[in-house]
Amino acid sequence: MMLTPFLKWAGGKRWLVNSGQLPVPSAYKRYIEPFLGSGAVFFCLNPHSAILSDLNKDLIELYLVMRDKPKNLHAALFTHHKNHNKCYYYEIRSNIPSSSVDRAARTLYLNRTCWNGLYRVNLSGQFNVPIGTKTSVILPHENFQNFSEALKRTEIYCHDFEKTIDQSSEGDFLFVDPPYTVKHNLNGFLKYNENIFSWPDQIRLSSSVKRAIQRGVSVAVTNADHESVRSLYSGHCKYRKLHRHSILSSIASKRVPTTEALFFANL
Repeated sequence: MMLTPFLKWAGGKRWLVNSGQLPVPSAYKRYIEPFLGSGAVFFCLNPHSAILSDLNKDLIELYLVMRDKPKNLHAALFTHHKNHNKCYYYEIRSNIPSSSVDRAARTLYLNRTCWNGLYRVNLSGQFNVPIGTKTSVILPHENFQNFSEALKRTEIYCHDFEKTIDQSSEGDFLFVDPPYTVKHNLNGFLKYNENIFSWPDQIRLSSSVKRAIQRGVSVAVTNADHESVRSLYSGHCKYRKLHRHSILSSIASKRVPTTEALFFANL
């Protein structure tokens, strides 16, 4: 059963799942994703076995609670749903609960009611995104038990991407979607993206992917469609240009067509 992600996440791949542009092996042993985010591809494929990871501790805690305590999470989120207003939002934003269920419910509540579903913290590590215009806290027809059942077939870690990728072996399908922006595909890519995902991290990532390919892992990597990135994967991956509309602008008329890069091997 294909599931719609319960999170909205900057750089999420719902559009890619719906576009039919993502190559997927006809059969694979495990699905592995080292930059989890909203998990759009994972929930679409709903694999029988998976390794999921991300460095965002709040995100990983939410996935673990969704997997292990979906009823408790829904009950805590419903409390936020009943109380939601501007003052309540900022009160919840400024306080971190002591229990994992309440922290997970806070993360999901803020994600659904903050500006544009953005996850951002200040230098002190405090979530600082202002309230948005959406008021949907409990979504219609959403069943946390379905998410829980899908996640029960997974191993979930708060890991660096290299540690997760190095767990892959022949017969696995590795989907890699690192942090990046397509806003500066042609100009200033390195400078603009340095604070999002550093160039040394890009190099380390391409090396990790190359090792996985050599082990016989099926690999699909999305990234910015920039010549410097394309050069990292040249020689060990095939390249495909992905077409989409930019969603970086809040004004619909400024959301122009753009491209992202897809690199794949053993598919």
